[in-house]
Amino acid sequence: MFLGSSLCASANERVVIASTGGAYDRALQEAWFGPFSQATGIDVVVVSATNAEMRAKASAMVKSGNVSWDLYLDGEIQAASDAHRQVTEDLSEFCARFKTNTDLVSNACEPGGALLQSTATLLAYRKNGKPEPQSWADMWDTERFPGGRAFPNFDDPWRVLAAALLADGVSRDNLFPLDVDRAFRKLDTIRDQVTVWWKTGDQSVQGFRSGDYDLGQIWLTRAKAMRSEGLDIGWSYKNAFLVGDRIALIKNAPNRKNALKLIEFWLSNPEVQARACDILSCTPPSTAAIALMSDEARRSMPTTDDLRDSIIVPDAQWINANAADLLQRWNSWVR
Repeated sequence: MFLGSSLCASANERVVIASTGGAYDRALQEAWFGPFSQATGIDVVVVSATNAEMRAKASAMVKSGNVSWDLYLDGEIQAASDAHRQVTEDLSEFCARFKTNTDLVSNACEPGGALLQSTATLLAYRKNGKPEPQSWADMWDTERFPGGRAFPNFDDPWRVLAAALLADGVSRDNLFPLDVDRAFRKLDTIRDQVTVWWKTGDQSVQGFRSGDYDLGQIWLTRAKAMRSEGLDIGWSYKNAFLVGDRIALIKNAPNRKNALKLIEFWLSNPEVQARACDILSCTPPSTAAIALMSDEARRSMPTTDDLRDSIIVPDAQWINANAADLLQRWNSWVR
C-alpha cells in the first residue's frame, strides 16, 4: 500500500525528471517511477544527462522562460549553493508537512530539494587475487597496485583534489580548506596513469566493464551496481566522501503539481526507498526504509564506525564559495 495525498491523476499526465542514466535510472524506474505511475496514472519521463549538463540546462531554461523539465537530481552540496537557488523553487512550504515525520532524517526535505539518498564517493578496484588497495595513497601507488586509474571530470572537482591531498599525507581533520596548489602537484604525479576521466556514473561503470581501468574514484551506488552484475569489484570506505543527491524542482516547471506528487511519493513510502537502496546500496532518508532493506544491502552500507573514523563529510560552504575558482583551475589542468 503506497502512501501519498491527492495522488489520483487523469490520463496522459506526466512529469519530466532529469537523472544521470544507466543502472541508477533503472533502479529508480523499478523502485520509484514505475510504482508511482501505477498508483497515480502519471507518466514519468526520464531525461539522461551529466550533472554538469543538468545544471546548465536547468539554468538556461529558467533564464529563457522556456522550461520543459520539472525536476532534476543535484548533489547535496550544490543544492545549498546560490546558483542552485536561482534556478529552483524554494520547497520550504512543501517540506513543512514532513518536519514532524520522525521516521525521516532531519534534513530529508530542505528548501533546495528533497533528499533522494546518501552514498559515498570512494576508491573501488578490480579484485584479482593480489593485495587490495584501501586508501588514496594506494591509488597513487602504481608499483604495488598496477593498472589504469579513473577519476571524475565534471564541474565538481573538489573530490579529486581532496583525494590527492589525502594521498599526500594530509589528515582528514585538516583537509578543508583544500590546499589547491599542493593537490595539483600531487595529481601531476599520477596523471599519466589515468586512463578514464568519467563524466557520468554510467561511464565509470562502462570503463570498468571494458577493462579501461582497475582502480577508480567512483560512487558507491555504481560500484554496487557492478558487483550486482557479477563483476569482481571491491571498495574501501577509508577516507571516502559522504555525498548525497537531492530532488530539485525547477522554477516554473510545467508539471509542478505532478512533480510535487512524485517527491511526496518518495518521501512517504519507505518500501520504495528500501527497494531503490537495496539495488544501489545507498542510505535512504527513512529509518523505516533501512529496516526493510536486505541484510546484504545493509552490510554494504557504511557502519557507525566507518562514519566516525573514516568517512569525510565535505565542507559544503567552502566548496560552494570556491566552486568557480576550483573549476577554472581544474579545466586548465585537465585538458
